[in-house]
Amino acid sequence: MTKLDSKIPKGPLAEKWTNYKAKQNLVNPANKRKVDVIVVGTGLAGGAAAASLGELGFNVKVFCIQDSPRRAHSIAAQGGINAAKNYPNDGDSVYRLFYDTVKGGDYRAREANVYRLAEVSNNIIDQCVAQGVPFAREYGGLLDNRSFGGALVSRTFYARGQTGQQLLLGAYSALSKEVNKGSVEMYTRREMMDVVLVDGRARGIIVRNLVTGELERHGAHAVVLATGGYGNVFFLSTNAMTSNGSAAWKAYKKGAYFGNPCFVQIHPTCIPVHGDYQSKLTLMSESLRNDGRIWVPKKKEDAERIQAGTLKPTEIAEEDRDYYLERRYPAFGNLVPRDVASRAAKERCDEGHGVGSTGLAVYLDFKDAIERLGKHVIEARYGNLFQMYEKIVDENPYETPMMIYPAIHYSMGGIWVDYELQTTIPGLFAGGEANFSDHGANRLGASALMQGLSDGYFVLPYTLQNYLADQINVPHFETDGEAFDAVENEVQGTIDKLFAVNGKQTVDSFHKRLGLIMWDHVGMARNKEGLEKAIKDIITLRKEFWTDVKVPGEKTGMNVELEKALRLADYLELGELMARDALDRNESCGGHFREEYRTEEGEAMRDDENFTYVSAWEYMGEDTPAKLHKEPLIYENIEVKQRNYKTA
Repeated sequence: MTKLDSKIPKGPLAEKWTNYKAKQNLVNPANKRKVDVIVVGTGLAGGAAAASLGELGFNVKVFCIQDSPRRAHSIAAQGGINAAKNYPNDGDSVYRLFYDTVKGGDYRAREANVYRLAEVSNNIIDQCVAQGVPFAREYGGLLDNRSFGGALVSRTFYARGQTGQQLLLGAYSALSKEVNKGSVEMYTRREMMDVVLVDGRARGIIVRNLVTGELERHGAHAVVLATGGYGNVFFLSTNAMTSNGSAAWKAYKKGAYFGNPCFVQIHPTCIPVHGDYQSKLTLMSESLRNDGRIWVPKKKEDAERIQAGTLKPTEIAEEDRDYYLERRYPAFGNLVPRDVASRAAKERCDEGHGVGSTGLAVYLDFKDAIERLGKHVIEARYGNLFQMYEKIVDENPYETPMMIYPAIHYSMGGIWVDYELQTTIPGLFAGGEANFSDHGANRLGASALMQGLSDGYFVLPYTLQNYLADQINVPHFETDGEAFDAVENEVQGTIDKLFAVNGKQTVDSFHKRLGLIMWDHVGMARNKEGLEKAIKDIITLRKEFWTDVKVPGEKTGMNVELEKALRLADYLELGELMARDALDRNESCGGHFREEYRTEEGEAMRDDENFTYVSAWEYMGEDTPAKLHKEPLIYENIEVKQRNYKTA
């Protein structure tokens, strides 16, 4: 059995990362050329890591599921990236960013990792400015900042509503330079099928060429997974269709513990579901909550008339509007954290005050901001987001309030990693959303880009060297050994098994049913009875999938249905683990809201005495329940207390 060792350096919190770097093992430039590293994923974490490792002199192979790294899902992050620069001089600091992040995660994140994240955040901004990322600037030329949820300071750097895209182009330019130099070898349209272990260490991967259908073998001294989150287990989410948790799940089944799988984020600012044939949902950036005010009709009869189409929101008088976030949380107002805003929207809709044809929506209104600032200012700040909304909904948000509703967005859970971002498999590292490490039970807005670039540019280049320092005499790995044979045969066996079913139901029909189970019972609100039902229903659905799924087409060549079937087979297992983790955690915290555990005011009620730990699940076999390991969370620099967003 692997023993959990978080490898947190000793010493004062503010000195841990500095001391680690001062004492880490290094690889000299000549020896770096002897060492191979595989990076899976080319979003901000993977692209930045591959570029940095290539520039250091390692031989890097990087694998991209898309046709170009520029299409990685990091491009979809619109609102901004946090850093503790304190340019507005409003009281920010590294400690305050650290504190806000731990508090926002409801005290379920590891102190040392979060402090390091806050500490290197300022370096990220300098790095990106040097790359030419066109951050918004004030009239005088200084970088501008705006506010995001869970903070009383403005620390979010942004490029209109395209921040993720611009940051990704910066990482892509750094990566392209290394590809051109020859230090990085790029493989596009490849999906990782499994990780290969040799003598207990990660030594390579099996990938499927999504164009030819061929399985390929690649060996290395270490493997980095930067493959994003697993929100698509819910079918409808804000994630790109190719975003999936399969790489992380395969690593879990090879021995990497899975951390906090039930911690998924519900984003409050999404365009509501508008039909039975949607394949994904669209996110409206949290940045809109800087100037937009969220409300519902005070009177149920007004909400019912809006739902029936006989009343317009612009016809409701100001005194008949309930700005419920401003009413309930006066200190933070519309900028409360995402989990708090999401639950508040659900509560209003459950009480019959929701709008739209389904009643499952609330308004995000810019009338006051337009009157105060002028339409041209709002257009400059959010124009591309307003344009996207109008194209989808066919309503002009400058004239009619936007409709929004919570939806699945981000995965705080992921592969368990130590301080070095190494999993419980030696030589297998995980960065960005693929790991669990920095956000606890709820991620604050604009922190995903911060974590991805922190891991890629400023953490993995150090910690990987520490691991690789004693690997320089290990020769380059040949891929014709027994270990690679066994894993490739296992992958091919799964593909053959899927085609052999030859049933009558489509992959999407199964995925939609899984999504409904997950949303109804493992979504915004959970309870013991619902979670137990979810586990039974998922097990039944998984058996039905393996006896009646239909995968058309051929094993060779491009086959999107096969891609989806392989991922869904993993989701049908991951969904069960998520439900079991949620059932085990008898408390409410962040995005994990157990209806049995709430305060008198309806807020999440933690149980710090019994659940101040990371749930790290170990795979024990196909028909054997996973084994729970607990990493205690010890807070020496923060007072753990009930979250309060009503006062400062």
